[in-house]
Amino acid sequence: MAKQKEQMSVVKKMMIALIGGLIVGIAFLLIRENVVSESTWNVINKILFQDITVEEGVGAVGIFYIVGQIFMRGLQLAIVPLVLVSLSLAMCSISNSTKLGRIAGKTLLGFFGFYVFGAFFGCVIAYIIKSLGFFNVTLPSEAVSEAATIDAFNPLATIVNAVPSNITEAFSTNNSILAVVVVAIIIGLCMNQLGEKADPLKKVLESANEVIQMYLTFLINKVGPVAIFCLISRTFAIYGVEYLAPAAAYVIFAMLTLFLLVVTLYPLGIWITTRENPVKFLKKIAKVGVFGFSTNSSAACLPLNTRTCIDELGCSEEITSFVLPTGMTINMNGTTVMHMFAVTFIATAAGINVTPANMIVMAFLSICAAAGTPAIPIAGTTMIFTVLSGMGWTTEACLIGYALVVAINRPVEMALLPLNVIGDAAVNVIVNAKEKELDKEKYNG
Repeated sequence: MAKQKEQMSVVKKMMIALIGGLIVGIAFLLIRENVVSESTWNVINKILFQDITVEEGVGAVGIFYIVGQIFMRGLQLAIVPLVLVSLSLAMCSISNSTKLGRIAGKTLLGFFGFYVFGAFFGCVIAYIIKSLGFFNVTLPSEAVSEAATIDAFNPLATIVNAVPSNITEAFSTNNSILAVVVVAIIIGLCMNQLGEKADPLKKVLESANEVIQMYLTFLINKVGPVAIFCLISRTFAIYGVEYLAPAAAYVIFAMLTLFLLVVTLYPLGIWITTRENPVKFLKKIAKVGVFGFSTNSSAACLPLNTRTCIDELGCSEEITSFVLPTGMTINMNGTTVMHMFAVTFIATAAGINVTPANMIVMAFLSICAAAGTPAIPIAGTTMIFTVLSGMGWTTEACLIGYALVVAINRPVEMALLPLNVIGDAAVNVIVNAKEKELDKEKYNG
């Protein structure tokens, strides 16, 4: 009972931080636009919001920036060890190879199914909005050269990059999470086959897992609410109306579609496949969505998502420790939906007539790209160029449109994260139900 109260207090703190951050951020935005002079705002910005790592930040304090970055870096610090340890132990603990194959097959099928439906609805809504003329905008002329410097990328290279040639190189960056997953699976399967011979390594990994979980619990419970307040406030304070105005239709309709899919696609998927009450799922997983919206990182949500699935949704620890790290790595459903809107907007604004056939190819390229997208903030936005390149839409006008989307995409990036992390939990519930390991008392409690 005490544990339940503690969890509820963390949820309330996060909600208060989110709402407070929105209010404070919008208040600063209004002050900047309507109340103070540019010189006064520069002083406020240097004290509170300035990125102190860039040239303009020399001499600035950037209180909100520092708090937000310490929290985000603290979360990112645990990503590689968390994925390596949890997935290795998951592979090792599933002693029945037939069961492991079933779980892996159902997990991949679940993620792919939601990818297809998400991309389909994203395509349909984006095409309707485009057909109604909402994407007919006048592009600005700056930042063309900056956008043009981005390298082209074949999405199929994700398959090759998944197998690292150097294990230490894979562990040295959060951008190679798919490679870390492959290494973790190899270690776990080898430990599984070795049995008792691998017990010393298993004990080391279990101890490491305890340390990681304790560290993340402290970081999320104690530092998280303050950091969320700072992150949200800073986002709205520095991304002003001048960035949103030229492409308000893209931002608004993309965010509305992402929210609509969160409250319909996954609950319907759970009801159709398991016949469990989807409202119970939404109520319990909502805080994970809020946390994803605030932190803008799937990886940052993994500890909270894991605890919610096991403690509140009745999922088994064994299956959860496989499904969630896998989902964090390959399930970027929200990114695919965003790509449908962003690429359609960019192409339409550049004078290209986007057809339904084009959108099918876009969806395929986006799913390939999204599956290899690192679970870190703004990664999805940078992968827009992958889809544009695959479509051959790299004219100067397209690059200008891409530069514009990069400038204004922060709110959409925040809105797509709940779709990603809640999708991980939805597939976890479905796989647990199909394996008859879902604790229905906990789920309905």
